[in-house]
Amino acid sequence: MESWNRMSTDSVRTHTPDGVNRKIDARVEKCVQEMAEQMDRPAISEYLQKLEREWDLNRVVTVAASAVSVLGLVLAAKDGRSWKIVSGVAAGLLLQHGLFGFGPLSELVRALGVRTRKEIDLEKFALKALRGDFERIPHEGGPLARANAALVAAQS
Repeated sequence: MESWNRMSTDSVRTHTPDGVNRKIDARVEKCVQEMAEQMDRPAISEYLQKLEREWDLNRVVTVAASAVSVLGLVLAAKDGRSWKIVSGVAAGLLLQHGLFGFGPLSELVRALGVRTRKEIDLEKFALKALRGDFERIPHEGGPLARANAALVAAQS
């Protein structure tokens, strides 16, 4: 099955194996299809709250690398210099991820199924459209009224 998620051009998706991207996309597609079958607005709202709390790839990589770096420094203070290497490697990998948007850490985390913020937002907007959030945008009124209604709908 070819991925329907072609809009995303972020470096993480580009550097992720196609099989991992397809698996993540299939999970999103399955969820949206199930919600479309149920059309249960409270269930959609509850799931949207869950998506709001979901950690994206950047957050997971940042926290993991920082934790390993701090752990290496703590162990170096107790057991000697060699643990500083662990901190240095973790900091270097975090720097690489920050500069290029991908790296070995993001590949590892991605293989575990962690999604990018764009992928999470894509699912959120699909579910909001199912819930009917964007039907509140008036067709009458001036451009400012439509723009304000669109911004309110996008935030809900």
